[in-house]
Amino acid sequence: MNQNKGNESIPVSIARKAIEVYLRDDKVVSPQELPVFENDPAGCFVSLHAHGVLRGCIGTILPTKKTVTAEIVANAISACSQDPRFDAVRANELDTVEISVDILSKPETIESPDDLDPKKYGVIITSGVRRGLLLPDLEGVESVYDQMAIARRKGGIESTDKYEIQRFTVTRYT
Repeated sequence: MNQNKGNESIPVSIARKAIEVYLRDDKVVSPQELPVFENDPAGCFVSLHAHGVLRGCIGTILPTKKTVTAEIVANAISACSQDPRFDAVRANELDTVEISVDILSKPETIESPDDLDPKKYGVIITSGVRRGLLLPDLEGVESVYDQMAIARRKGGIESTDKYEIQRFTVTRYT
């Protein structure tokens, strides 16, 4: 499969298996077919890249499943099939797909953008029912201003709107 497959972390192996089974067999992988990983619940994002270009990214801020393994499986399937920005991944593309999994800490409300660092913290900006999120340590995001502007744009939030800022950390697996 992917040339880096043997070096993948356990969360990435879980995501890859979930995608493979979904695309090839049109079913959700059985937990017995997955490597063992910690079972505490947590929000997570699964990001897919092909040839260095984003191909899909779906995640949850807070856990929606009983275990992080189940969260990874659900988000991996959604990332390959339901990201509205991209066509669904096809089985014949799997060899070129690189996967990363970000396990999120619980978000904390902050008082000021001064409490952010785009290399260390992800950001969630909420205004009413609108919300934009940006993961930390993304290529091309060098300043808090850039990070907040992108998160606001993703949420359809104007800089003049009243909004709440939260930050979180991630453990990134490749």
